[in-house]
Formats: sequence, structure tokens, C-alpha cells
Amino acid sequence: MNDAILNPVALPAPIPVKELLPWVIFGGLLLLLTLYFVGAEQGATSLIRGMYVHEFVHDGRHLLGFPCH
Repeated sequence: MNDAILNPVALPAPIPVKELLPWVIFGGLLLLLTLYFVGAEQGATSLIRGMYVHEFVHDGRHLLGFPCH
């Protein structure tokens, strides 16, 4: 005798683009802000006085290939 019980497979519900779009925009803005601080926060485009941000991200800047010397 073969008693097979079939369990229904629950499929994940799709996420509507309308709900996902604000999070994608927020993440993109955070990435652009991070890219600015790592790549351009020095010299004429500096938003923060001094070299504090530059020195904080100095090694990451070299790791990502941004020139700073």
C-alpha cells in the first residue's frame, strides 16, 4: 500500500515595484553619498573643513583606485 501525502508548495508573493522603488532610491542615494565621501571629499568640493574625512577614508580610497596624492 502506498500512502502518499501531497503537501502544497507555498510560493513567495511577488513584491510590487511601487513598494520597492522608494527603497531602491534610498539605497542609491546612500551609495552616491558614500561614493562622494570616498572619492571627492577633499579640496574645492569639500563640504567638511579640514582633512578629517580624507584621512578617515584614505586607505579605502587607494583600495578603490581613487588617486589622492
